[in-house]
Amino acid sequence: MSLPDYKSPGKQCAAAAPHSAVVQLNVGGHLFSTSLSTLRKQPNSKLAELFSRERKLTTDPQGRYFIDRNGSHFGAVLEFLRSEQLPTENIHEIHREAVFYNIKPLIKHLEETPQIFGELVGRQQFLSRVPHYKENIEVLIRIARAEAIATRHSTIMICVLQTEEDLASYEDAINSLKADKESVVTFGPWKGVVSVKDLLDCVKMDIGSQGYEVSVQPHIMEKSFLSKSYDYFYKVIFTWW
Repeated sequence: MSLPDYKSPGKQCAAAAPHSAVVQLNVGGHLFSTSLSTLRKQPNSKLAELFSRERKLTTDPQGRYFIDRNGSHFGAVLEFLRSEQLPTENIHEIHREAVFYNIKPLIKHLEETPQIFGELVGRQQFLSRVPHYKENIEVLIRIARAEAIATRHSTIMICVLQTEEDLASYEDAINSLKADKESVVTFGPWKGVVSVKDLLDCVKMDIGSQGYEVSVQPHIMEKSFLSKSYDYFYKVIFTWW
């Protein structure tokens, strides 16, 4: 049994005639021609499921099968299914599409590329060791947005404690800070050789990935003969316009 023969007024649907294995696709406005065998090449994939004999798909006004998904990188997925050709650009975006369509061999290949391997095995493994990292990023953004009224910049203070020894000094350090102590966001401590600079780069990267323009600068504390100066504090500066 072949795919359903969809009809449009006065003419046969262009998507796939019963006697033809050629399929015309509209993926979010991007047009593709391929074969049923290519779409079904990975039996457990979402594409194989969509183009199974039991499914009825939506068609566009020209009769092409329609997938309501951004099709910018669908061509790379299709090329892998056709010839196992691996992409060399837009690795993260194509990985996202491979995951959506559940093309497991492509997912595996992409996750072995330096771009994704470094992210998953390096950076994300490090961040998993920093307590409440994701929650702290959300708090930073929330505080910055609250302070953005009628101003060009929001400056949020963060405290970075790399070691347990740093943590032991936290109370003295926070008490020496001449700023709103309630709004200071604290990161750490963590185990491993990753530096404070690496943590700050991650903070900047993850806030920037959400579309915010942000910079990070050391907070220079006033030196006093009566109190110790701590280098745990940094300013995260959001620029709004």
